[in-house]
Amino acid sequence: MPYMKAGSSFSAQEVNLYYEDLGQGQPVIFIHGWPLCGDMWEYQVTELVKHNVRCVTYDRRGFGKSSRPLDGYDYDTLAADLKSIIDGLQLNNVVLVGFSMGGGEVVRYLQRYGSRNISKVVLISAVTPYMLKTEDNPEGVDEEVFAEMLINMQTDRIGFLDSFGKQFFGINLLNHPVSSPLLEYYRDMGAQASPIATQECAKAFAQTDFRAGMAAVNVPALVIHGDSDKTVPIDASGNRSADMLPHCQYIIYEGAPHGLFYTHRHQLNGNLLEFINGTQVSVQNAVPADSVILPSNYPI
Repeated sequence: MPYMKAGSSFSAQEVNLYYEDLGQGQPVIFIHGWPLCGDMWEYQVTELVKHNVRCVTYDRRGFGKSSRPLDGYDYDTLAADLKSIIDGLQLNNVVLVGFSMGGGEVVRYLQRYGSRNISKVVLISAVTPYMLKTEDNPEGVDEEVFAEMLINMQTDRIGFLDSFGKQFFGINLLNHPVSSPLLEYYRDMGAQASPIATQECAKAFAQTDFRAGMAAVNVPALVIHGDSDKTVPIDASGNRSADMLPHCQYIIYEGAPHGLFYTHRHQLNGNLLEFINGTQVSVQNAVPADSVILPSNYPI
């Protein structure tokens, strides 16, 4: 399996980051959300590689198949890890796509290292510019919400992930956009992460203030957010990120939850391809996840 060594002055321990590099053409690095791993981008990678896009995914330290060190879960170290991927693969003219927590890595990377190798950025359901509610950030989320998340992780991490996944994908009595097996798959994806990394990264995305770093986003930007996102509320994030990036393209997905990379995957893939390649591409729609039709001769 391919690994990239990562180490920086911010972390005492050298780590190995698992990555996948598929396709040819415009290089795009997909940075996953919490508490998942690079595999969350399955429905983007399998489509975009058909359209002259080189798709690079990697597992954040502590998640997926990457090393599970004790420390290094602050955004300075995580941005340095991203730089290790870019430098190690000798990439230029890169499009950075950050989902949720991964949006923070995009902004911190540009703040620390500039945009010399970066051509465009995409923030999807991102935690930028600042999640925590403070006196000068009244649109943020109450600290008690994050404190309760930590307590639940420490008490029953898998049970927490199970409940979190339902909110993540907007599941309720009237809406079930993700099949039960797929929901379990994403829960298990989060379950394989280091418990320490899961908690420390939750602190990082809750407490890190990216407002000053937003000015470093000096390349074309696309902001995408769902207006029914209960995990990273749009008023605290997408709306404010768009306000701080006056020349960005801002697309609001009506009725979309946090996990729109799956629930609105066809719309997202079309928007990504148009932004990355500058051309409109028709992507194939599919039946809903809980209405999958198998061939009549399928062996059950």
